[in-house]
Amino acid sequence: MKVLVTGTEGYLGSLLAPLLLDRGFDVIGVDTGFYKVGWLYNGTDKTAKTLNKDIRHITLEDLEGVEAVVHMAELSNDPTGQLSPNITYDINHKGSVRLAELAKQAGVRRFVYMSSCSVYGVASTDVVTEETPVNPQTAYAECKTLVERDVKPMADDNFSPTFMRNATAFGASPRMRFDIVLNNLSGLAWTTKEIKMTSDGTPWRPLVHALDIAKSIICTLEAPRDIVHNQVFNVGDTANNYQVKQIAEIVAETFPGCQLSFGDNGSDNRSYRVSFEKINTQLPGFKCEWDARRGAEQLRKVFSQIDMTKEVFEARGFTRLKQLEYLIRTQQIDKDFFWS
Repeated sequence: MKVLVTGTEGYLGSLLAPLLLDRGFDVIGVDTGFYKVGWLYNGTDKTAKTLNKDIRHITLEDLEGVEAVVHMAELSNDPTGQLSPNITYDINHKGSVRLAELAKQAGVRRFVYMSSCSVYGVASTDVVTEETPVNPQTAYAECKTLVERDVKPMADDNFSPTFMRNATAFGASPRMRFDIVLNNLSGLAWTTKEIKMTSDGTPWRPLVHALDIAKSIICTLEAPRDIVHNQVFNVGDTANNYQVKQIAEIVAETFPGCQLSFGDNGSDNRSYRVSFEKINTQLPGFKCEWDARRGAEQLRKVFSQIDMTKEVFEARGFTRLKQLEYLIRTQQIDKDFFWS
């Protein structure tokens, strides 16, 4: 199967593309290259052919012969979305819907969209499912809901979209991110031996390892069409719902000598526990292999092997907001986030 994957040079894409190649997929990558500088370690033995291109510039010719699209390349995550909400909507909503429209026009049969559990925002029920009304709190999450809304009606006998609402990702990747909770806390524990929480850590977050996200995508591409056609799947495991304070405690226990403290209630009111029963019972071959403790142990091993310093941990290439602010400040990208 010929698959076009957007975001192959990102945190998830740098793990997914080699796995797809190992499974025998013919992979074409697309990536704008904003985060090329963020390479933490050499963790892959193969790289997909990648077009250096903004998703807003993808053409019908780029999709010629493509049987499936896996779309991950958007401005990520919530702080980045708030940096420039108008551009976030232009890329994450309009750009993604345009890509789906082009894919359908080009005869692409499957479209796998990376959505997010952040669409649940402040949960109104104890545990949310795919049927729970969404309640997005940020531009990033709002765009995810809009893409789902606009792409679902495109489904027909020849075009089959699937929407993967990922839990908060964690774990090691060559194209590392330290702006997501478990990775960030692990970096602090390694470089400073201190985790100083500004909040009391009571909000709930579901976590999923980057490799388990990649596994869910592969399972979706290989699943019978009727199982995944126009379906929404929460991606993760119900056992991996954690309060933020639990994540911090796991990390502190994993990194010897780490001191942990908590603050008062924070300003972030997002809190949701997610049911992952659907994906674990309906998507053939899917089961998470990682939990928070194993992920923290993996990161400690990687940090030790590369002798990671505080300077590396704090480098702009590993934090989406820092890198984009740098590209804007140095006028390497313009007001519309195109390369100058």
